[in-house]
Amino acid sequence: MKVKSGRIDHLGIIAGTIKDLRIIELINERIPQDPREKISTGEAIAGMIINGLGFSDRPMSLTPQFFQNKAMEQLFRKGVTADDFNRHKLGRALDSCYTYGTDRLFAEISFAVCCQEKVDCRFNSEDTTTFSVTGEYDRECDENAISITHGYSKDHRPDLKQAVLELMVSQDGGIPIISKSWNGNESDSKIFRERSAELLESFKKSDGPRFLIADSKLYAKKTLQDTLKEIPFITRVPSVVKEEQLRIAEALEIVPEQWKKLDDHNRYHTIELEYYGQRQRWIIVGSDEMKNRSKKSVEKAVQRESESLEKELTKIARQEFACEADAKNAFSHINKRAKYHFVKVEKIVEKKVFSTKGCPKLNASCTLVYLVRGYVKKDENAVEKNIQQKSCYVLATTIPAKDLSEEEVILAYKRQNSSVERGFRFLKDPVFFTSSLFVKKPERIEGLLMMMTLALLVFSIAQRRLRIYLQETNETLPNQIRKETTRPTLRWIFQLMEGIEYVQVVIDGVVRQTRTGLTDLRLRILACFSPTIQKIYGLEI
Repeated sequence: MKVKSGRIDHLGIIAGTIKDLRIIELINERIPQDPREKISTGEAIAGMIINGLGFSDRPMSLTPQFFQNKAMEQLFRKGVTADDFNRHKLGRALDSCYTYGTDRLFAEISFAVCCQEKVDCRFNSEDTTTFSVTGEYDRECDENAISITHGYSKDHRPDLKQAVLELMVSQDGGIPIISKSWNGNESDSKIFRERSAELLESFKKSDGPRFLIADSKLYAKKTLQDTLKEIPFITRVPSVVKEEQLRIAEALEIVPEQWKKLDDHNRYHTIELEYYGQRQRWIIVGSDEMKNRSKKSVEKAVQRESESLEKELTKIARQEFACEADAKNAFSHINKRAKYHFVKVEKIVEKKVFSTKGCPKLNASCTLVYLVRGYVKKDENAVEKNIQQKSCYVLATTIPAKDLSEEEVILAYKRQNSSVERGFRFLKDPVFFTSSLFVKKPERIEGLLMMMTLALLVFSIAQRRLRIYLQETNETLPNQIRKETTRPTLRWIFQLMEGIEYVQVVIDGVVRQTRTGLTDLRLRILACFSPTIQKIYGLEI
């Protein structure tokens, strides 16, 4: 009797989704397999995706170790072993992806997947993030490879070199559409400007309307004037734009009845204007949540300013002035710098200064100097005005009102954070991709970033499929607090699937296969997924 076993856990969901999306075939069609190698580039990339989504907590170089106790034939195909995913093969796979073009390869795969899954690509959210890396990098690398260097670190690690990743996702499920690696010191403004130029042709070829949504870095004069003339966009106007502050101040002077209600905690007021040579709608949004945050930040600013002014008054109180006008003038200079306070003169004291030390003689000559005493008083009106100002923000859009209402514009912008930012949090989660970027070639950094974004694509599609099934069938699954929901997170589902094994027993040449650990809850979960995934778990349809 021979017994062979291997863990499947949640990896069957990942492997089955990869098969459903034909990711291995899409890669192999573009990067043919070397006949001398046992696994193709597509299979190597799929192995790295499964490793990355496998809660392995180990670098990609230890992929063979990760697969050592897994059911390889069920996850891949017959004849594939853990040792096939050695670091040399994975490195060559990343090099092959770089040679083909990592950005191009991802875009082609994502396009095919979005068409197959009928992903709504009207609302496209774009942003960038940084990935800190360690070690020295090969100076003999391809001159077209990204530069691993120091730059503004969104990871708050200015001591480390970094690479920048640009990501554009559909708000329908947070599916990544475009991924591009940039130099570690590249600015968001330049990235958005170049991306806008490339998007123009893509948007023109689309069957339906498409909208670009990004944060305030998109709203730059050169970008708007040169590349965003024909791309309908939604973005936030930066607070450094003077017109933004003026328009908010004007809107706050309008009676509340003229503001429109979005919900119980948000309201908005719309104006139309021409800015940077474009006709735009500016939607001024007032938020109770932002008002609460602004109260706290303004209160801290008021306290800091009060302490600073008190110190200055203490210094001035020690000074001697030649006349009353000079004493008062010292206070006027402080008042100009005060934002939340008035500095008032309490009294001016005359003081005689004699030319000799000690007790002055009768009729001794002296000069008059003036000492000033003052106090600090909080300007309640200025404080309240600043709180109100900070509780509002401005969205700019070139999308006509007939195509998208103000409410739809605001909600589309709000979904920006819940889509692209969620993707970045996923990619940076140490549970998924810890130590992934410990490689020595910039070309392989680009390959790894592409692979990680492919993993996000697989994860997002699997989660989207799960939620669509639950909503369409009116079924539910328990969340972390055992409450039934139609929108569970796939990460939680992965945890629920831990403990499933494939077991093969051979007795007198007769092969018997089974899966252990398939509880009622896990069978409910698997019922939500495709036949390909169910087959991996031994559930024949």
